[in-house]
Amino acid sequence: MTPIETLARVRDELEQAFVERSEVIEGALVALLARAHVLLVGPPGTAKSMLADELCRRIEGGVYFQWLLTKFTTPEEIFGAVSLKALEADEYRRVTTGKLPEAHIAFLDEVFKANSSILNAILTIVNERFFHNGRSVEHVPLVTLFGATNELPEEDELAALYDRFLLRFVLGYVQEDFRFLRMLEAQPATQRTTLPLAALAELQNAAASLPIPPAVLRRLADLRRELGRKQIVASDRRYRQALAVLRARAFLAGRSAVEEEDLLFLEHALWRDPGERAEVRATLRALVRGHEDEVQELLFQSRELRDYALREWETREMRSRAVLEVQTKLRHILERVDAILHSAREGGRPLDRALEIRGEIAAIEQETLRSV
Repeated sequence: MTPIETLARVRDELEQAFVERSEVIEGALVALLARAHVLLVGPPGTAKSMLADELCRRIEGGVYFQWLLTKFTTPEEIFGAVSLKALEADEYRRVTTGKLPEAHIAFLDEVFKANSSILNAILTIVNERFFHNGRSVEHVPLVTLFGATNELPEEDELAALYDRFLLRFVLGYVQEDFRFLRMLEAQPATQRTTLPLAALAELQNAAASLPIPPAVLRRLADLRRELGRKQIVASDRRYRQALAVLRARAFLAGRSAVEEEDLLFLEHALWRDPGERAEVRATLRALVRGHEDEVQELLFQSRELRDYALREWETREMRSRAVLEVQTKLRHILERVDAILHSAREGGRPLDRALEIRGEIAAIEQETLRSV
């Protein structure tokens, strides 16, 4: 299998193992491809750490680190103990073996609960991929950090770390009974599809090379303006980093370039408070799928016109006059639909549903014509 086929199989296996977690799984894979970090917001027992652990098990050669942070957590627990040998040489260094500075994938539960010195060091690791160890500044191999929290931080000193989690998901317990039963009946995986760490790097490079058409960038600017009007403001850095997410999402979907459809995934990146999620989603839907809504409204008008033309008329002449009037209006509707489709096609928007609706309107036109 090619690396991208392997990644697709990994995704399928994860979706079989974790019910009602398709969006989070997609987000985790996008984060791996984009080298971004993920924040999982939700109560205990929603499989947050299990998902991160299982994902790392699929990366052959990947080092995984997991820890629960509290206000009593010490730097030694996260970054390693102080090297006694280095102290003999008058150098303060840590032995980082098996700790966060050597991890490719990490999961930090209650990520905002640690003290400020630990949080500042974590911030440098996730932001710059560097760890200050004694006199040296060491590169860390971290690909993706999964952070988990029951509640969002309110302190200003935590805002910088919170902003570094490019993708954010709110998790709850399993809702549907049939999925809950499937979860209870699930058996541990007997085998796992794995992706070598080197192959993941190839996929990351391939995803990073995907072009983003100017039309998509313009739509992103439209999105920022519309969200700003609704007092939903994300930093310029977040919008800039979102480009990597768009490329990764398009690559995961098997596309050779980013399309406006991929903008819908930014509903997981542009909210700050969970209460903003619905507004962000609605704004994205209007920008990316608004043409479908317009065409759908024209379909409703076409059906009303058909009902008007096919009603019982007193005379044949009255029916013919009504059909002629309806035919003229339906032709104008089809012209408007074609203009909407042309604009949507130039913007790289999905057209399947809109084309189906156009076909139905054209069929209505023919049906009314045959009624004469």
